Amino acid sequence: MIGVGVVGYGYWGPNLVRNFAETPGAYVASVSDLNTQRLELAMARYPSIQATTDVAELIRNPRVDLVAISTPVSTHFDLAMRALRAGKHVLVEKPLTRSSEDGLRLIEEADRRRLQLFVDHTFVYTGSVRKLRELVRTGELGQLYYYDSTRVNLGLFQHDVDVIWDLAVHDLAIMYYVLPMWPVAVSTTGICHVPGGMENIAYLTMFFQENMIAHVNVNWLSPVKVRRTMIGGSQKMAVYDDLEVTEKLKVYDKGITVKSNPETLYKMLVGYRTGDMWAPQLDTTEALALETRQIVKSIETGVCLATDGRTGLHVVRLLEAATQSMRHRGYITELQTEMAAA
Repeated sequence: MIGVGVVGYGYWGPNLVRNFAETPGAYVASVSDLNTQRLELAMARYPSIQATTDVAELIRNPRVDLVAISTPVSTHFDLAMRALRAGKHVLVEKPLTRSSEDGLRLIEEADRRRLQLFVDHTFVYTGSVRKLRELVRTGELGQLYYYDSTRVNLGLFQHDVDVIWDLAVHDLAIMYYVLPMWPVAVSTTGICHVPGGMENIAYLTMFFQENMIAHVNVNWLSPVKVRRTMIGGSQKMAVYDDLEVTEKLKVYDKGITVKSNPETLYKMLVGYRTGDMWAPQLDTTEALALETRQIVKSIETGVCLATDGRTGLHVVRLLEAATQSMRHRGYITELQTEMAAA
């Protein structure tokens, strides 16, 4: 049995505790939070766990094999490094760290100690995103043209990260999982409307070596909540709407055909193809439940089956490039060669 210690019982921590408590081969040994009222809630629901305000006590606990960190981004590196040095496997909430340098240090520490480092990119485990990957990787959509996402809502304003690191991180993780290629450059613009705060609206445009483009719109000041992604290909197009109750993923047999006119060499004829729409059947297993199962299996087998530290590092590097571009009002920022080739 894998003993789990959860650090942070605020917004996401209760979900981690619930899912690990229900995952075969795992149990929750300890929960840590600075807020005693939150700990009382945890103990009321899970009387057998050890609750503590001292994270060092949780890390030292011999019953804890995996430390799951659900705290502000600014604390991720320190907590994860302390856990790794104590010989614990680590799961870190997204994004992995605030810098790629820190992310790389965590990966090297985990490798040196033969421990597993996971990053909680939960959307990757949804039935919709897994089906979307299948459609892309099997060629169902044809040659990819674009990835376009809108992820907006009113709040919650974060104190230690801007809207890119809070919301766009989800789309970058989805892109890394779904697409067979990775951007080579990014251009980002954003603005802050709260004095002393961070950017609350941003637009990311990403360029690829192939004839493809990606665009992500993130916003904390939208009157409505939208979670919609479109992927267009030469054969079909897919729309993923996470707020839909039943048909979260729809595939459209729509597109264009381009033919040249033999009589006029430079005249191109564009035809429009309109076919059926279908909504594929999706696995409705809770994403976090699937993720916790794969994490436990990864620890048991020694083979990582979940989103790992290197996945998180690629996302952080792209976030860094986007931030650099935004600081220069959309200046196109090239990505590292090894990163773009991932």
